[in-house]
Amino acid sequence: MRTFPIFFVLFLVIPIIEIFFLIKVGEVIGAFPTIILVVLTAVIGAGLLRQQGLSTLARFQQNLSTGKIPAQEMVEGILLAVGGALLMTPGFVTDTIGFLCLLPFSRKFIAANVIKRSSAKFTAGISGGFSGGMGGGFGGSNGGFYNDTHKASEHDVVEGEYKEVNEDPVVISPSKKTDT
Repeated sequence: MRTFPIFFVLFLVIPIIEIFFLIKVGEVIGAFPTIILVVLTAVIGAGLLRQQGLSTLARFQQNLSTGKIPAQEMVEGILLAVGGALLMTPGFVTDTIGFLCLLPFSRKFIAANVIKRSSAKFTAGISGGFSGGMGGGFGGSNGGFYNDTHKASEHDVVEGEYKEVNEDPVVISPSKKTDT
């Protein structure tokens, strides 16, 4: 992904659009009411951020306690942070995007789409890793657990079971025979 177009939009295009809308709204309702409106959206956004953040945190903790992975809540938490930052930025366009990130119905929709898109990319990235492959195991042509793009490292976790046996070993030396 190219970062130049993203920064170009973030630091040049969006502020120009914000200034345009602030001027147009100021022409219609006046400068002072426009300033009050911008401050009011920031105050409402801060209250909404607090309330929605606590709600998302409660769902996060509930999912953790039941053993579910709180992926939806983690993405929603990021959206809440982005939405809060956008609402603190003066302007109507950033406020609109910020409120979309804070309102539960739109935030859940955005989060679900982010999860769906990222899981599709993740699944496409490992699709050869767990297929039946030529080796007959979980891997690809090498027949191992991992595909060729993933090499085992010290950070990989392998789960299993073991049984510890606390018996003294019997040593038989070649020169002596012992009865056991």
